[in-house]
Amino acid sequence: MAEPRMLTYREAVLDALFAEMRADPAVMIIGEDVGAAGGVFKQTEGLFAEFGALRVVDTPISEPGAFGMAVGAAMTGMRPVFEVMFGDFMTLCMDQLVNQAAKVRYMSNGRAGVPLVLRTTMGTGANLGPQHSQGFYAWAAHVPGLKVVAPATPQDAHDLMRAAIRDDDPVLFFEDRMLYTARGPVVAGEPQTLGRARVVRQGRDVTIVAIGRMVAFAQAAAEELAREGVEVEIVDPRTIAPLDRRTIIASVKRTHRALVVDGAPLAYGVTGEIASIIAEEAFDWLDAPVSRLGAANVPVPISRSLEPLSRPDASAIAQRVRAMLA
Repeated sequence: MAEPRMLTYREAVLDALFAEMRADPAVMIIGEDVGAAGGVFKQTEGLFAEFGALRVVDTPISEPGAFGMAVGAAMTGMRPVFEVMFGDFMTLCMDQLVNQAAKVRYMSNGRAGVPLVLRTTMGTGANLGPQHSQGFYAWAAHVPGLKVVAPATPQDAHDLMRAAIRDDDPVLFFEDRMLYTARGPVVAGEPQTLGRARVVRQGRDVTIVAIGRMVAFAQAAAEELAREGVEVEIVDPRTIAPLDRRTIIASVKRTHRALVVDGAPLAYGVTGEIASIIAEEAFDWLDAPVSRLGAANVPVPISRSLEPLSRPDASAIAQRVRAMLA
């Protein structure tokens, strides 16, 4: 096994892009400022210098047209990674994504496919306001034909990006900007398979299913609760669609309590889907109702004092677990 390297989350995704582009000449990058500028968050830095303008394609500020180009490239043999600078701007690509890319394999009876990755950022914490901070992965997961990934660690970001590029269906890859500087060991082995959750921490008192950046908050809460004698188990789904129901249910059957935590709004979101699965498939093992934590159902505040109040943190998670156990 290769020696692990300490990489930031941003570096891990970039390393995966270099690896896949070197391995497969069909892999290309398309998006705004992805070329010589190296990306607004330097998330494509160095790709243009090595692979040139034919494989690292800067586009005009026209997400619908550029994403339509990516869909066409995927249908004709390429494997594009299309970057949307902020996840909020996915709304500009919805017709091509939902009505075209997601449906091609089904409507062609498998004779055509759209093997592309839509890579985008999300997340609160940078005071970027209500039009640059939303996470729309629940929207995407609702559409048959789309796969949805939200990695929480540098290792998972690296492996799942490589797996997404190799997948023959369209994959949406959500990166929380506030994780970009998080550092961790990365081993460049074989890519993971999409649709497999990870048990981050083992415990016996309660299962926390946490999405994306909420995994780090759940870990901090678990450390706090451990000092009080509470053993928390944490499950990171990693892939929202397809969802690894088996790992989640197995954990709940061990702990008999479940809390689902997400940084996106609670209403009509991923927490509701996971909670309903637990209630349907593990009801007889539950010692308490399934609980949920999510962002407030309001536009994300740009105010430095209000923004942190709009989404869960480690303190809120710990407080909810105490209430569940009480």
